Amino acid sequence: MTTRRLATPVKHLGLVLIGFVMLYPVLWMIASSLRPGDEIFRSPGLILDGLQTENYTEGWNALTPSFGTYLLNSAILVLGCIVGNLVSCSMAAYAFARLQFTGKRWWFGIMLGTIMLPIHVIIVPQYVLFSNIGWVNTFLPLIVPKILATDAFFVFLMVQFIRGLPRELDEAARIDGCGHPRIFLQIILPLMTPALATTTIFTFIWTWNDFFSQLIYLTDPDMYTVPVALRSFVDSTVATSWGSQFAMSVVSLLPIFLAFLVGQRYLVKGIATTGGK
Repeated sequence: MTTRRLATPVKHLGLVLIGFVMLYPVLWMIASSLRPGDEIFRSPGLILDGLQTENYTEGWNALTPSFGTYLLNSAILVLGCIVGNLVSCSMAAYAFARLQFTGKRWWFGIMLGTIMLPIHVIIVPQYVLFSNIGWVNTFLPLIVPKILATDAFFVFLMVQFIRGLPRELDEAARIDGCGHPRIFLQIILPLMTPALATTTIFTFIWTWNDFFSQLIYLTDPDMYTVPVALRSFVDSTVATSWGSQFAMSVVSLLPIFLAFLVGQRYLVKGIATTGGK
């Protein structure tokens, strides 16, 4: 019994140390955002001699327009992608899980196969298509594909969740005269809250952090999102303002931390209830 009592605090201490090592880069970035620029790379520690809060003011107004515009652009883009994924992926998942149609298994397999396609394979034809219809330098190339259920991972996630719901619910609804639209909207969709929350959180994080796609399609500085704006702080011709860049990096991380903290319970529940089916 004594050995077991000692093992528990040792395990907890080990987990705390591992967590600190993993979080150290983030903590160092936060500390560096409060240091003068000439001291950032001289001191690798976390102890501060003073608080250089001017980095946040300078970083907010360093670019034209201000950093608030980039936060608003990212928020608009994220909102559009979340709504698109929730609507389209849930409808596609219901079709694969509950409807019977010709080639269902083949289409489902093709849909899963798209998960293995890297974005670099399809980015060139996509860019040519969107350029020909005049969508470059708008949010449409980044939002419209979400409305067409192109994120196969979320479709698969919801399919697995719906398959775990009792079919007796559908049968009882049909006896009451419900068709597939009412069954989906009034029976299935309310029960999919964990899967929908998981889709929302992942879409938020992936879209907020997406740099490559946004860099390709957004060319006007007024349309820049947070990841592209942060890249603008690095200039190969003049000295980089590291303090301002780290300060705005901290600001850009806050929405992600808040989203994870708010939706952590649904995120864990959504993954746990779909992974084993």
